[in-house]
Amino acid sequence: MSRVGIEAMNVFGGSAVLDVARLAQRRGLDPKRLENLLMREKTVALPFEDPVTFGANAARPLLDRMSPEDKDRIELLITCTESGIDFSKSVSTYLHDQLGLSRNCRMFELKQACYAGTAGLQMACNFILSQTSPGAKALVIATDISRYLLEDGADASEQDWSYAEPSGGAGAVAMLISDVPHVFRIDVGASGYYGYEVMDTCRPAPDSESGDVDLSLMSYLDCCEQAYRAYERKVEGADYRDSFRYLAFHTPFGGMVKGAHRTMMRKVAGARGDEITEDFERRVSPGLTYCGRVGNIMGATVFLSLASTVCNGAFDSPQRIGCFSYGSGCCSEFYSGVVTPDGATRLKEMGIQAHLDGRYQLTIDEYETLLAKGDFVRFGTRDTTVDQSLVAATRPAHGAGQRLVLRSVREFHREYAWVG
Repeated sequence: MSRVGIEAMNVFGGSAVLDVARLAQRRGLDPKRLENLLMREKTVALPFEDPVTFGANAARPLLDRMSPEDKDRIELLITCTESGIDFSKSVSTYLHDQLGLSRNCRMFELKQACYAGTAGLQMACNFILSQTSPGAKALVIATDISRYLLEDGADASEQDWSYAEPSGGAGAVAMLISDVPHVFRIDVGASGYYGYEVMDTCRPAPDSESGDVDLSLMSYLDCCEQAYRAYERKVEGADYRDSFRYLAFHTPFGGMVKGAHRTMMRKVAGARGDEITEDFERRVSPGLTYCGRVGNIMGATVFLSLASTVCNGAFDSPQRIGCFSYGSGCCSEFYSGVVTPDGATRLKEMGIQAHLDGRYQLTIDEYETLLAKGDFVRFGTRDTTVDQSLVAATRPAHGAGQRLVLRSVREFHREYAWVG
């Protein structure tokens, strides 16, 4: 069988982060409900950050490790986002330019809520498997931002963001897809998908989100079960409890994953009580570590969980990981792949943990000043100069390489620069 999957991957969790407990205290949120989020901190997108900068900063460390010849074999660039900056032009064109990719490269963008990243991965894998261009590689970049913008004249303490604000994040995951899947070898054909129309969450305008929390939870749980059952029908001998050393979930917040896993263990595996708790800690918790430090980054979140699983799990021998991807609206997929000890070592060498540890710690007052100032570049901005005041303050202390920032917008065209 042909081999395909993730040759290399990297996470960019932003330049600045906010302590969720401090935010909850300022908002007067119920501490017990906050515990259910399983959130430690959340990435806050700064004025000079957008889906392009997040995506480029995730991808560049991968490309810097490639020879010019290998880099030129990237013949497909797929961006996956619900935070697009143009109704027509894809952010892939900006990323193609800033990353210096070959002009002999297909590029386009996918939108399907939080499922988009998995759609991009599967499309890229099928391109490689088709062998229409033997030896070619694909670059998939899932990049998304949740921004909480104050209404004109409003006060942050009066804004009704409830428990969405502590869990909404920003960031990107970049994945190099090829026939040498060092990091994550896809089980070709082993996937179950399930979807239907439901208005659980949506973006009715470019800079706003709306949704029904309870409906979203019910849809997520339904899709988790049905996508897995579709997987089980395709894969002979598949067993939810025994086939996967680890499980990586799309993670709107950790408590949602905990509930989904508990439901699956009861309904599919017939487990009860302490067995479910132990199984969650052993197989699922490693994948929640990074998610609890970044927040929900939509189409990239399942891969943030995958990266967290690989970096925080034990891989002294090849291990299979089951992945569940869900996108509101809705489409979902359960699929799997194998990580080897070499793959785990390669991903750890990307320094994702050091990157997350080195981010600038915003105070709650700094965060609320950002909300009140409203210096973010909104969708459709024609001309502006972007606030650069926090660029120097957020420079990593551990000597990371250059970082892309947004400088200005001129006649709707976004202008960027590499700094550091």
